Amino acid sequence: MASNNHAQIDSLLESHGVKVTAIRQLVYAALARHRRPVSLRELDDELDTVDRSTIFRTLTLLHGAHLIHALEDGSGVALYEVCTSSDAEDDDDQHMHFYCTRCHRTYCFRTQPIPEVLVPEGFAIESVNVLIKGVCVNCRTQG
Repeated sequence: MASNNHAQIDSLLESHGVKVTAIRQLVYAALARHRRPVSLRELDDELDTVDRSTIFRTLTLLHGAHLIHALEDGSGVALYEVCTSSDAEDDDDQHMHFYCTRCHRTYCFRTQPIPEVLVPEGFAIESVNVLIKGVCVNCRTQG
């Protein structure tokens, strides 16, 4: 990782009240490189020098600090991605996700905001997850 990226991650962690450690830097950097939601298993495969429970604890910490958010794409597996919002209290990054039914990858549609959802009086929305299912461009071009 480039020194500048390293310093940016350190600054980001600190600004969200997270103590900087090598593992936290490593996990955050891996998520940032993917630029799409990834599972614990994918991170475990990639970060083969770190045990799975440490990765999970780090994901839980980063999620609690609103540095990453988690989503579920219908597969029963939590996926994690870096938050793009600058608000330390907002981890939802209100955008849509697309799940490809062929390659089973989930993509962020960051430029597609979630439409406003109105609920009856007395209800309070805590988060909204819009998941579109279909076939991604890569799978469509492969036939």
